[in-house]
Amino acid sequence: MPLALLALAVGAFGIGTTEFVIMGLLPEIAADYGVSIPTAGLLVTGYALGVVLGAPLLTVLGTKVSRKRMLMLLMGLFVLGNLVSALAPSFGMMLAGRVVASLAHGAFFGIGSVVAADLVAPDKKAGAIATMFTGLTIANIVGVPLGTYIGQAVGWRITFAGVAALGIVGLLGIAKLVPAMPRPEGAHLRRELTAFRNPQVLLAMAMTVLGFGGVFAAITYIAPMMTQVAGYSDGAVTWLLVLFGIGMFLGNLLGGKYADRKLMPMLYTTLGGLAVVLALFTLTAHNKVLAAITIMLVGALGFATVPPLQKRVLDQAHGAPTLASAVNIGAFNLGNALSAWLGGMVIAAGLGYTSPNWVGAVLAAAALVLAIWSAALERRTPVTATAAPADPVAAAVPVHH
Repeated sequence: MPLALLALAVGAFGIGTTEFVIMGLLPEIAADYGVSIPTAGLLVTGYALGVVLGAPLLTVLGTKVSRKRMLMLLMGLFVLGNLVSALAPSFGMMLAGRVVASLAHGAFFGIGSVVAADLVAPDKKAGAIATMFTGLTIANIVGVPLGTYIGQAVGWRITFAGVAALGIVGLLGIAKLVPAMPRPEGAHLRRELTAFRNPQVLLAMAMTVLGFGGVFAAITYIAPMMTQVAGYSDGAVTWLLVLFGIGMFLGNLLGGKYADRKLMPMLYTTLGGLAVVLALFTLTAHNKVLAAITIMLVGALGFATVPPLQKRVLDQAHGAPTLASAVNIGAFNLGNALSAWLGGMVIAAGLGYTSPNWVGAVLAAAALVLAIWSAALERRTPVTATAAPADPVAAAVPVHH
């Protein structure tokens, strides 16, 4: 594998770290700015909404410049956003920094997938794309817990400054190692938009929003839940996030393995299991051992939905999958934003730090209902089989979000 993939993986590592590390640092950030935990949760919502807007917009704009230059611009945007967050004198400025950093998220993974695939021989394209996304996966096992530990021990601003430094390393790596590539042909936006006329595409995206939203309803407020309810120390949140990262790594492998074999049965199992586990989390959160096991299960079941949900969108958007794929990356983050907001509302209403788990359970159950409905519609009007899309972005299965 060429060294250029390492530069892309470093960028993915930084993006994954900044997206998820905020969960473990919400109490510290809330205390520093003198805001409530639900208000601090807007830092998750704002980031997620930035991905929703940035993924399709910057993917389309990225067709106007060379891919290497676009990747460098995206990493520059990412560095700027994290520096603003690290230095922000007010909560509003911190939120603005989060949004700026988030704009690079979806487009980086979309365009990076194309570049990764172009760097290797045809029979190694999938492996090259997977190598880049390994950075995102490792971020949740190493980067997020380490960033949480540093943030709690030294200060959360140091964590975001460190993430900005990672972004600079990624930017320099891309500049040095990624070869110059020709500017891609202009996107046929009208043709891409036709995919959204298919009800199955919209149903699949709705499943993405609700299903992955179920995960974030619980994980957004994991720090106060574990310290105030389960009785863990602040430092223990680091290791709990390691468990979540291991769970998502294993779940992603499982989802990827079965997405091509039994896609809809896989979705029924993971969404149904996620709804049950999240409902039980309201009880298991009161016991340290059971809470730790549940966190790992939430990661595994939640991320086992990612490959089948992404593949479902690509299958249904055959012929015009590129924009649909980018929008579905945004859909994962729309679910994050919705659930973080709803979780903050139920906490603010005085229902306790375990109440977001009920929100997540309801969202996951709703996604399961949509999956059953989608399959029923498909049985009535079967989709004509078509060739798999040739676009490497369409062929890639992003690990969210």
